[in-house]
Amino acid sequence: MQTGILKPSAGRILISEPSLRDFYFRRSVVLLAEHNDEGSFGLIINKPIHLSLREVVKGFPDFDARVFLGGPVKTDSLFFLHTRDDLIRSGLKVIEGLFWGGDIEQVKELMLSRLILPSEIRFYVGYSGWAPRQLDEEMERNSWVVSRASKDEVIGSEPEQIYPDALRKLGGDYLLWTNFPNDPSLN
Repeated sequence: MQTGILKPSAGRILISEPSLRDFYFRRSVVLLAEHNDEGSFGLIINKPIHLSLREVVKGFPDFDARVFLGGPVKTDSLFFLHTRDDLIRSGLKVIEGLFWGGDIEQVKELMLSRLILPSEIRFYVGYSGWAPRQLDEEMERNSWVVSRASKDEVIGSEPEQIYPDALRKLGGDYLLWTNFPNDPSLN
């Protein structure tokens, strides 16, 4: 299957090929926050972990935001995406209305004062990273297909719907991927 005409770039999503066996990337959708000659950085946006933010990181206020597995790199670090550039300083615009990172102490204050809602921010343990040309090589092996996504598709969707919805949006032969078995050898 061809990867289409879109190339990886900041703000685009990577959709894993359904037979990719990697623990982290099986049926994953990764939002790329950076992609340049030095490599790529992204967050898996459809793999929630079933722990509270306070269980993951000590010292956070009680706040009911979703926590996700962002990727296999630096799993001892916390990253976040948010929609509140008006309240959180130093965030990097990824796509229209969606920002990566910012002042974490400010985020804690916003949580305590209830000025930010759980629906406006998602947290990620670890990130997905590629060395220079590594992602290009994976693209050549058809491990990923590249697509666009909106803020609502990234942060407003239910995690279990992100992968099939992204494939439906691509249409054509990619619709077959939604029915691909988890383990084709058992078919």
